[in-house]
Amino acid sequence: MNGMTRRSLLGGGGSTFMILRPELVRGFAPAPLKAGLVGCGGRGTQAAQQFLQGNENVELTAMADIFEDKLETSLGRIQKSPVQSKVKVTPDKRFVGFDAFKKLIASDVDIVMLCTPPGYRPEHFEAAVNAGKHVFTEKPIATDPVGVRRFLAACEKAKQKKLTVVSGAQRRSQREYLETLKKVRDGAIGEIVALYASYLSGPVMHAKARDPKWGDMTWQHRNWYSFLWICGDQIVEQHFHNIDTMNWFMGTHPVKVVATGGVAWRPRTELYGNIYDHLASDFVYPNGVRLSSVCRQYPQGCFRRVWDDIVGTKGRTNGMDMGEKGENPYVQEHINLVKSIRGEIPYINDGFAVAESTMTCIMARESAYTGLEITWDMIMNSKQDLQPKAFDYDLKMEMPPLPVPGEYKFT
Repeated sequence: MNGMTRRSLLGGGGSTFMILRPELVRGFAPAPLKAGLVGCGGRGTQAAQQFLQGNENVELTAMADIFEDKLETSLGRIQKSPVQSKVKVTPDKRFVGFDAFKKLIASDVDIVMLCTPPGYRPEHFEAAVNAGKHVFTEKPIATDPVGVRRFLAACEKAKQKKLTVVSGAQRRSQREYLETLKKVRDGAIGEIVALYASYLSGPVMHAKARDPKWGDMTWQHRNWYSFLWICGDQIVEQHFHNIDTMNWFMGTHPVKVVATGGVAWRPRTELYGNIYDHLASDFVYPNGVRLSSVCRQYPQGCFRRVWDDIVGTKGRTNGMDMGEKGENPYVQEHINLVKSIRGEIPYINDGFAVAESTMTCIMARESAYTGLEITWDMIMNSKQDLQPKAFDYDLKMEMPPLPVPGEYKFT
């Protein structure tokens, strides 16, 4: 992470703060730790269950979502699962609306689990850290450079406060990857000379059609994966996992990228929004090593595969083939979260690494959209800010056109 230019971004110096509740101090072991879930879709529901499954003396005590039906469906699923005895979400701790995250953070939770679509991550993370909460944050952590920098500033504050930050980049908690990484760093494959990463999957659709009663903002949330501002496009939201792995093994981020992409099959209708369905990137790391990456979301019947290839002077690895199988990484990340809070393992703050990888993905997306070579300095200084400035279920929102290289402008 030393390659990240966050010193110039964030500045130096310490800060003063007040701990309002002793159980929020790292190393204090309350029984139980109370968690609140922000974002009650499929991933949030799974994360809450995995948090409760992996730990003793923990409870889920609050939930928040902009849609009541999402919250109630999620709660119902968790209450019917094997972890139901740890669910203590009373009606007054079920928060609905665009300000629901604020109400949850203001409740008596110790841990805030951020599982909304990524467009909201910087604002929610900043609020949780300012309130002195430990955080589990799903990946990616933003959809634009302004959001990444906002997240980074809050991440620095979390570090100063010793607030644990664990991310949903689950490979970083997976034994197979950790053991393989150690062997690679010990010279098992020699010097890394080339990298390849692919995420060839199917389309992600959260709605089949628009309900006529839905306003524009409601529609874009119900069908969030199709819209750039809230999703980030596949390379940011999904292919992140591969690119994060490559940055992790390289120990730094690329310095530049040239990418290309477009829409091969997605119809030009509002259901399919304004994201690409394929994107290929040629990244260059500081030492000249190149990463060739490709992601696509094609219909059923097309070839699908997710894989990585790290090539060295003495061998190669897929990143996990030199390690022993361990705990389910989606559970292990929550075990690590709680152990870090309780001081049972070294302090964890995944935020900086996940922010770096998110920015790497955004850099490639913007190269494909513009047709330009984009450097790390360019993307770190970009003024692109996709976040809406007002929020209402019936808010009128014009859908930006599909990006066209040569017409789309780098900001």
